[in-house]
Amino acid sequence: MKKGTTIKKNTIKEAGKKGASKKPPVKIPAPAKSVKKPSMRDIAAKLGVSTALVSYVLNGKEKEARVGREMASRIRQQAEQMNYKPNLIARSLQSGKTFTLGLIVADIANPFFSAIARVIEDEAKRYNYTVLFGSCDEKQEKSGDLINILSNRQVDGFIIAAAEHTESQLEKLSAQNIPFVLIDRYFNSLDVHSVRIDNYRAAFEAVGHLIHHGYKRIAMAVYDTGLQHMMDRKRGWLDALKKNNLKKDPALLGAIGFDSTEKDMEKFIDRIRQPGLAADAILFGNNMLALSGLREISRRGIRVPEQLGVITFDGNPAFDFFHAPLSYLHQPPEDIGEAAVSLLLQTIANPKKKKETVFVKAPLVERESTRGVVSGE
Repeated sequence: MKKGTTIKKNTIKEAGKKGASKKPPVKIPAPAKSVKKPSMRDIAAKLGVSTALVSYVLNGKEKEARVGREMASRIRQQAEQMNYKPNLIARSLQSGKTFTLGLIVADIANPFFSAIARVIEDEAKRYNYTVLFGSCDEKQEKSGDLINILSNRQVDGFIIAAAEHTESQLEKLSAQNIPFVLIDRYFNSLDVHSVRIDNYRAAFEAVGHLIHHGYKRIAMAVYDTGLQHMMDRKRGWLDALKKNNLKKDPALLGAIGFDSTEKDMEKFIDRIRQPGLAADAILFGNNMLALSGLREISRRGIRVPEQLGVITFDGNPAFDFFHAPLSYLHQPPEDIGEAAVSLLLQTIANPKKKKETVFVKAPLVERESTRGVVSGE
């Protein structure tokens, strides 16, 4: 054995002998005395009112208890001054609820969904609910992961803008008696709560608007998907053409891939502008498709609305920067979000509530992009 090794070994043994120097133990400070958190009873005592009255106000039930507006304001101000925080664990144990909702949208990058998410968050807060949300990015697998994660967090219910092929995930939620409401997207095969527009009628009216303004060769771009709302929009476009005896060449329909939007849109715009087809107007299936289409239209120097009328589903702040602001079918986020929260909370309160579809109006907002054919416009 080498000498260096022996010295190291002896040194280690020496350190373990009785009486060898040791570092003094680290002193761990005693835990600080916990400060008593203010309770509803403390607030009530401060104001000289009953604890029940404070409870009604802080749980958002002052209207049911007929608490005056001035008193409710005083209670909330006192709670804030005392830094009162509700005991969520105790409230959950008492009510059997977590007062959280799960929100899953198809694509949070889409301004339509981000606007709805904000409305749902604000509306849920009015009822003392917190919203946990995620974006499935139009992916079936990611949708399933989000549902599992949020279910494990014991959310009281879901609001979902569903991705394609997620019917089985929704059926599982139904089988587990977990309340949920679909927004925007829906499946004809499922009898569930939903909030949406009449997509068929909206598309039909959009084509009618274009025809009224003199456009006759009307194309449409939709996502290449089996999602029912997009299929209904396509059907409305097609039936409007038929009713008005207009050309319904299959080449006028563009099926755009979620993951190949730019490439597919480039080919589509080139195709519909060929001399043999020469579309003079286009209906986009949603605002993200419209943004992609506008890029290709601008690159080619196509004049809107003189050479090509443009209308789309959903508005987008970016449309205001286009030289001819776009006409669009407005799906109001406020109406959709508020109706979805209301319907979900009703279902949480009454799990046997009859399945309901709430239809939200989608008015057509006319702007410069569809005013280019009829003389005098």
